[in-house]
Amino acid sequence: MRMVGQVLANYRRAAGYTQRSLAAQVCADEETIASIEQGRRVLKSDLAEQLDELLDTKGALAVAVAHMPEMDKYPLWAEEFIDREKEAIVISSYENQVIPGLLQTERYARAVFTSRVPRFHEDEIAQKVAGRMERQDILLQRKVPPTSSFILSEGLVRTQLGNHGIWREQLRHVRQCAAMPGIAVQIMPFDRPTHGSLTGPFVLLETPDYEHLAYVETPLGSQLVSDPDQVSILRQKYAMLRTQALTPEETWDLLDSLLGES
Repeated sequence: MRMVGQVLANYRRAAGYTQRSLAAQVCADEETIASIEQGRRVLKSDLAEQLDELLDTKGALAVAVAHMPEMDKYPLWAEEFIDREKEAIVISSYENQVIPGLLQTERYARAVFTSRVPRFHEDEIAQKVAGRMERQDILLQRKVPPTSSFILSEGLVRTQLGNHGIWREQLRHVRQCAAMPGIAVQIMPFDRPTHGSLTGPFVLLETPDYEHLAYVETPLGSQLVSDPDQVSILRQKYAMLRTQALTPEETWDLLDSLLGES
């Protein structure tokens, strides 16, 4: 991935483009081009083909992407979940440890992986951050994104993981996502006398075939749950959490207040 990024950087400079001017030509963000060149984001085949044509590279970037070794972007035990998540028509996520991966900024994701014990090597961190950013295409790039609901413990929006700047950037991103059509974000406040999931976080998925699945992570691994009885229990928990959490509108107000924009 880093090699492909360096190849792109060399072709860009040879063609006389800056990262900003190249991004403008392909209707991308400057940060996207920078992240690809630095090996922090995967260069996708459609963008590679577009860049090949623009930079007159005779298909070199598309070939490099097609023959790039398969990266270990995700732990083996998470791969089936990632595959199911890509095609899901409904995603419901409760999280009390970190902002859900689908809502993370790049800098926040890096802070998450940097905090891991035992520590990841820097190359592993870059690889995993790139994989996490790629996952977000489900919400941002898919022609028909899934209907998505996120319930976040209040501690997640108050904990300044990384540093204050990373926290504010992440908070603002959550607020922007919360305003997107088809996405509901709710905060579970500290002061509720009852709580629907004291046992921890989980994700619910509904597939195009209307199959209901659940995904549960632990410090030592994870489990993709397909047993209808077990999935039903988690769906009941999620339904209760939605009644206990702040409404989406109340959540917007809390986020605006934390950002000093109310």
